[in-house]
Amino acid sequence: MKTYPIDSYWVNFVYFVVFLRKINVHKDGNNHGHWPLVESRRTARGPRQRVVASLGAMDASGSLGVKMAAEGRHAFQQEFFRADEPEWIPVNIKAVHTGRVFNFGDVWLAYQLIKKLALDEFFDRVIPRGRGVLPWTDLAMISLIARFCEPRGELHIAEHFYAHSALPFLFGIPAGKIYENRLYRALDWLLPHKEALEKHLKERFGTLFQVRYDLLPYDITSSYFEGECKANGQAQRGYSRDKRPDCKQVLIALVVTGEGVPLGYEIFDGNRHDSTTVEEVVTRIEAQYGAADHIWVMDRGMISEKNIHFLKQGRRRYIVGTPKSMLKNFDKQLLNKEWHTIHEGVEVQYCPSPEGDKTFILCCSPACQEKDRAIFECFRKNIEEDLCKIK
Repeated sequence: MKTYPIDSYWVNFVYFVVFLRKINVHKDGNNHGHWPLVESRRTARGPRQRVVASLGAMDASGSLGVKMAAEGRHAFQQEFFRADEPEWIPVNIKAVHTGRVFNFGDVWLAYQLIKKLALDEFFDRVIPRGRGVLPWTDLAMISLIARFCEPRGELHIAEHFYAHSALPFLFGIPAGKIYENRLYRALDWLLPHKEALEKHLKERFGTLFQVRYDLLPYDITSSYFEGECKANGQAQRGYSRDKRPDCKQVLIALVVTGEGVPLGYEIFDGNRHDSTTVEEVVTRIEAQYGAADHIWVMDRGMISEKNIHFLKQGRRRYIVGTPKSMLKNFDKQLLNKEWHTIHEGVEVQYCPSPEGDKTFILCCSPACQEKDRAIFECFRKNIEEDLCKIK
């Protein structure tokens, strides 16, 4: 009867050997193989054997795995780069070609990030399963993965991205069943849970990356539309950061952490002034995450007397941009040499106000000075050349 040795060792000068032994049992007209684990020890009175454990019956694949383990081989890959000598075979390079290529790496990474952030669990919790053929949760994750890899619209996802990626294999959804209306409807199911999603991400970011929420920069950008946008009441003409005043737009207000992690956003009418959004956004963020230990950071476009009064009234801390015209109040400080370098290329100076209730931070950038000087010299040179042509 063949045995498969597993290991051997010495204990108190007694030699042990452990091996597997196959025992065939004839029962109900069939042969059943059992695999006991046997220990054999050499004693002064001769070899003695005892059954340590029984592995029960095993099929062909199980017995093969045991045999490979006994021989010191493994059925799985031990390391990425094997130390074995390579085997060379001739290949006709002209006959080798690729076909049906799918993008996998970026899609797989996005899917793993979703699982790490527990977004799949969140979607399952807040989005109903519905009676449709496809789960809304899967469609929402498909839109999220596509925006991570190629930030385009739902039409691009349905007509190009999905079919050329590994998503059909990850989700088991054929490309023919993905079209833009289905993706839009999945986002419609997710939109009512916007605040819950923001809270979920805040908690996950805080757990995974120890994100701090003491510094909260707030700013606004715009996004314009081609066409009349009659069905969108928020699409209005206003100050266009995209240099397209001929198009209607909406404003996108974003609050981030000091590390740049998004914390919350709002959509405003395209003709609304930035300063009129401050009170609404600050109030919503504080109601959602609390008002303690926050420092709001905003540029001068957000500032008005009403907003300063609002921030002071709530005993909030803030760092805001001031009009350049106020620099004339600090001529003496600008000329002295009490500047502190906070990092390469940026120097600051702290100046308390005469009332003592505010502190102004003067910032100086030698690189910006050189840039402004070069622009000024370019303008001066062009004007002189034009004047010479007139003469």
